[in-house]
Amino acid sequence: MGFGRYVLIRILNALIVLTLVTLVMSALFVKVAEKDLQNRIIEQVNAEFQALQKQGRAPENPDQWRAERIAYYRHEYKLDRSYAWRVMYYFKRTITFDFGNTRNPVFGSERDVKAILKRAIPRTIQLFTTAQIIIIFLGILLGVKAAQKVGSAFDRALSVLALVTSSIPMWWFGMIMLLIFAFELGWFPARSIPDPNLTGWAHIVDMLKRMVLPVATIVFVSFGAWAWVIRNIMIGTMQEDFIMAARAKGVPERKVIYGHALRAAAPPVVTMIIMSLLGSLGGAIITESVFTWPGMGRVYWIALETNETNLIMGLTFVNVILYLAGVILADLTYGFLDPRVKVGASQNV
Repeated sequence: MGFGRYVLIRILNALIVLTLVTLVMSALFVKVAEKDLQNRIIEQVNAEFQALQKQGRAPENPDQWRAERIAYYRHEYKLDRSYAWRVMYYFKRTITFDFGNTRNPVFGSERDVKAILKRAIPRTIQLFTTAQIIIIFLGILLGVKAAQKVGSAFDRALSVLALVTSSIPMWWFGMIMLLIFAFELGWFPARSIPDPNLTGWAHIVDMLKRMVLPVATIVFVSFGAWAWVIRNIMIGTMQEDFIMAARAKGVPERKVIYGHALRAAAPPVVTMIIMSLLGSLGGAIITESVFTWPGMGRVYWIALETNETNLIMGLTFVNVILYLAGVILADLTYGFLDPRVKVGASQNV
């Protein structure tokens, strides 16, 4: 199979999955939105009636007036259409990135869901991608060192460290970091929302200071497990015949490790890197809430708290797209690094 056909098949698969997921999501959220809209209609009609009473223009037949207003709003919100029609309506809107507005403003006065997502996604990428890059660097560095010295004190210390750090709940460690470095020592700000009055270099410095505690928390809790996985992959690779042959030829150990073993272990490592970055793009709801970081996780929390159906649909749809894009990227990278994957795919097709 050619690489172009391999790419085309992967993209088509992703589009089919995106269509199915969006259809299922629309079918589920139409029911949720229906109850929400019915409550909103009653609130709007009651508010209108009270306003008319205050103006001395109360309708002569309140029941008939209410029924007419409710029928009007049901038509406006498409509630007088069939369930299947509304599912397809929401499906078309979602697939074309028309998420509508929220009832309550987010990030100040913003109510457009698309604008909210445009502000939240870069912040999540900024925080979690920075942390993931540090985790990957430390993980590969420590994992390779441990694989070189299997059974040594360093290897055992790394196994204990990986066990301890990966067992710590991120939200709990984040609160400890806030307690010590923000409230007791006062070295870093407790809130991660940037100061809107700062511009230029002062804004960059302010953002970096606000990133220190959340990034340090994510890195400390995650880097041990990463290093341990890299260590295990490298140990298996370093037992291969071509590594033994390279050593027998007198190739320097550094070149054997970084030029042969790490390169051979690249496919699973690259997949782990891509999936880790993808996982971070979704934004950790609890971590961003602990540090009040205004990213996707924080917006998700706000949307769930306030029952903002349009915002939840927008966030879910964007997350699905990001994951599918990452899976395609991982597939393409894997196929490039290991051509046997493309052969396997062609047999399955």
